[in-house]
Amino acid sequence: MLGGDRAEAEDVTQEAMLRLWKMAPDWRQGEAKVSTWLFRVASNLCTDRLRKSRVVPTDEVPEVADDAPSVEAQMQTKARVSALESALADLPERQRQAVVLRHIEGFSNPEIAAVMEIGVEAVESLTARGKRALAALLAPKREELGFEDG
Repeated sequence: MLGGDRAEAEDVTQEAMLRLWKMAPDWRQGEAKVSTWLFRVASNLCTDRLRKSRVVPTDEVPEVADDAPSVEAQMQTKARVSALESALADLPERQRQAVVLRHIEGFSNPEIAAVMEIGVEAVESLTARGKRALAALLAPKREELGFEDG
């Protein structure tokens, strides 16, 4: 029953004998033969082991979609973030603050104006100049960072 696996057969035999030993004091003579009972127990143990060890062939297991980005994509993202951080560091402080608050933190222009204690028009001017400066700083790295022209 166990496909010729001697070690499994020995384990089943040992378990069946242990069960026989445990139930021997309660055995009722004449109801069933010990050999019949022992065969049934061994057969059930084999069936249980086969169920537990049933392995589904890998060609029957459906592929699980991996939503994680590839290593290449992760490396490219890391390079882009590093380039952006470097370019942001080269901006004047107020432009950097306005660009980060607007485009990275997602603040609105009136919120940025309140944080920086300046007018909304000044925020618009700072973010526009900051974006132009970033574009100029990052333009030479477009191909290196995997951005296509167009």
